[in-house]
Amino acid sequence: MTHDEHDFDTAQLNEWLKGRHALTGLAPDWDLGALPDDPSALFATWLRAAADGGVAEPHTVTLATVDTDGLPDARTLILKRIDERGWAFASTRSSRKGAQLAASPAAALNFWWQPQVRAVRVRGRVEEATPEESAADLAARSTAARAEVADGDWVLWRIVPTRIEFWQGSRDRRHTRVIFDAVDDGWSRSITGGPADQKSEG
Repeated sequence: MTHDEHDFDTAQLNEWLKGRHALTGLAPDWDLGALPDDPSALFATWLRAAADGGVAEPHTVTLATVDTDGLPDARTLILKRIDERGWAFASTRSSRKGAQLAASPAAALNFWWQPQVRAVRVRGRVEEATPEESAADLAARSTAARAEVADGDWVLWRIVPTRIEFWQGSRDRRHTRVIFDAVDDGWSRSITGGPADQKSEG
C-alpha cells in the first residue's frame, strides 16, 4: 500500500466514523428513588434486565490492567461470579494479564450493554482465590478447555471493588450516573445527571 492509498483509506474511515450515531439503544425505566444500598444487588437487577432484553452474552466484560511500564492493557473475558469477596474472573497465571496482575494487583471492569444504553464500571484491588477455588473453576470448564491449561496455571482472581459506577445514557447527553464508593461500613452513593439533573447522596 502506498502512502497516498493509506491516507485515502484513513480519510474514508474518518468520514464513516463521523456519520455514525451513538446511543441508539432504548434505555429502560430507572427508578432512582428505589436504589438498593448494595451495588451488587443493583448489578444483578441490571444483568437480568440485559439478559431479558436480548443483550447477547451480558456477562462478558472488558478487563483493564497495567503493565510494568504503567501502560494500560484491556481484553474481553467472562465474569464468573460476584460475592462478598469480590467480582471474579479467571485465566492462566502465565498469560499477559496474569503477569500484569502479579506485578500490579489492581484492575477495572467495564460492561457495555448497547441495546439498553447501559454500562457498569468496577475498579479496585485484585486478590487471588485459594488454589482449591481455582481448581474448582478449572474443573467446571470443558475437557477441551482444560486440556490447554498447564498444571497449576489456572487462577481465579477477584476484584475487591472500591468504586462501582452505573451509567445510563441519554440522547440529550444528560446521562445518569449512580456511583457507589466503598467506605468503612459499606457504601456511600451519589447520583448525577438524569432528566432533572438531580443529585443526591446516601
